Amino acid sequence: MKEEILYEIKGLYRDDFRIRGFKFGGGKDGAAAEKSVCVIGSMRGNEYQQIFSCSHLIGRLKALEEKGKIADGKEILVIPCANPYSVNVKKRFWTIDNTDINRMFPGYSLGETTQRIADGIFRTVKDYAFGIQFASFYMSGNFVPQVRMMKTGRENTELAKQFGMPYVVLHNPRPFDTATLNYNWQIWETNAFSIYTTSTSAIDRKSADSAVDAILNFLSKQGIIDYKGYEGYISRVVESRDFVNVRSECAGFFECFVAAGEKVRKNQLLAAITDPYTAAVLQEIRSEENGIVAFAHNEILIYQNAAVFKIIRDINT
Repeated sequence: MKEEILYEIKGLYRDDFRIRGFKFGGGKDGAAAEKSVCVIGSMRGNEYQQIFSCSHLIGRLKALEEKGKIADGKEILVIPCANPYSVNVKKRFWTIDNTDINRMFPGYSLGETTQRIADGIFRTVKDYAFGIQFASFYMSGNFVPQVRMMKTGRENTELAKQFGMPYVVLHNPRPFDTATLNYNWQIWETNAFSIYTTSTSAIDRKSADSAVDAILNFLSKQGIIDYKGYEGYISRVVESRDFVNVRSECAGFFECFVAAGEKVRKNQLLAAITDPYTAAVLQEIRSEENGIVAFAHNEILIYQNAAVFKIIRDINT
């Protein structure tokens, strides 16, 4: 394992901004290695689960490398955190202007700070054959574990199934999605995947370990590492536009009765919204379909007309 500083900005009033990477494998007898796979964790300051997952992946890859289990001529790069400044101050976006690094790709070397950071990252990672990002959603909540791909015309669902995660989700990019790492990776001909574990700002060890196992299984099937693990699921491919959105009709305290990944029945009680002052029940939220909870809101408060659940329909009913 080699630790490197991949990108750095000199700080005026505090420590320098540094993005660290951990490299595994390499060329035989000094030959240049093939840039096989790059894994990126947190880009936002509250993505603790994403950093945690990367740290466990680094530990597993280090052990495999010490046993000679990484194929000759293959290079693996893991970047646990691309935004340590925001992590340090517990702020989701860039600390100065509240911009999102993952809306700045492919970046611009003469632009604003987050554009320059995105440019520095992308120059480093754009030539890898496979790109994997531990991603998070823009809404607060928990997800069923899944691998997600942008529909750019270059997506490959058969490759995505090789992670062995429960779901492969295909997403039609919206205008702002075209400035994400996943989209630009695909445009520059990297096979790109976003891995969603259950949580974002809370540590879920079981979900993180499952995601790490999925990545190791994928790398094994590509001939990058020698690894025999749990094969996982036969993935179901679904379109994100086919998720059934269940929305709140009012604001208040939110009490959830089901978890992401749980099977639900039509008309089943999923959650309740209560008046913060009187405890009166303002809305009972019920499922509109038989299916699986793909996303569940997990904050105490909820706004009116917010998506609180996303349901994957049961195709057998």
